[in-house]
Amino acid sequence: MQELLEEIWKELKMIRVYTKPKGQIPDLDDPVILSKDKCTIEDFCLKIHKRLAEEFNYAWVWGTSAKFNPQKVGKNHKLDDEDVVQIVKK
Repeated sequence: MQELLEEIWKELKMIRVYTKPKGQIPDLDDPVILSKDKCTIEDFCLKIHKRLAEEFNYAWVWGTSAKFNPQKVGKNHKLDDEDVVQIVKK
């Protein structure tokens, strides 16, 4: 059953990105769903709230898109499926 779910995610070209509030553990129960062709940090911010993208300073990313965990990234960083993101505002 798990393999079927993974195959569905691949076919739909969607990725799951998890949020991590500062000083807390990641929320792995409620991912932000992004399209594979719109999966930058900026797209992630806009999906949550328009003002978050405007107030964005940088983000910490854990997961396969990061060169090391965590990695400090900008708005143009492309996210991978099941990455964890912590946004730092100005």
